[in-house]
Amino acid sequence: MRLLFIRPKPSHIYSFLTIPLLLASAVADSHAASYTINPANTHIRFSIERFKNSTTTGGFYDIRGQLQYNPSLQTGDISLIIPIDSLNTGNPSFNDSLTGPDFFDMQRFPSAQFESTKWHFNQDKKSPQVTRVDGQLTLHGETHPISLTATKFDCYLNTSIRKDVCGGEFTATINRTKWNINKFAWFGLTKNLDLSIKIEAARQ
Repeated sequence: MRLLFIRPKPSHIYSFLTIPLLLASAVADSHAASYTINPANTHIRFSIERFKNSTTTGGFYDIRGQLQYNPSLQTGDISLIIPIDSLNTGNPSFNDSLTGPDFFDMQRFPSAQFESTKWHFNQDKKSPQVTRVDGQLTLHGETHPISLTATKFDCYLNTSIRKDVCGGEFTATINRTKWNINKFAWFGLTKNLDLSIKIEAARQ
């Protein structure tokens, strides 16, 4: 009995070898990369109008958290922990007032948290850009939805630390009375806080 050996065509070999590679690539692309928030380059700045004649600015610092991001699938997820004792306006007495029981009440609520629920991208298929991040803000014992408008967001290789880094800037306006921070809301201290948020995270 003669055994026949059929030599596969080169194109068949190529297809056979590339199928596992394509499957592996699809699996890899289906998982968002994980990043850790860099507290040194992440902060939330705010401005508050006082009695319609001056505006005080301040910020929260030492923010920590995690980021998951996959631009090819247009998915993302971010969680932030914001320590209230990091608040700084440059005025120690005003810092004490804002972190005290009449406002953020640091002793009862030592931190705030933000958890994203949906990321929005533009329609550029070649290079989709983040336009907005919706999420839930837990502050002063209350949780309510907010939306962050992206003014810029990008990922790149940081050669100084030899890691991929994602960073961006966002803006939002919140009404503090929704979180039961009501002190002087009707007597000259504005209810609305304009937020300017800077985020940087390095790939794990």
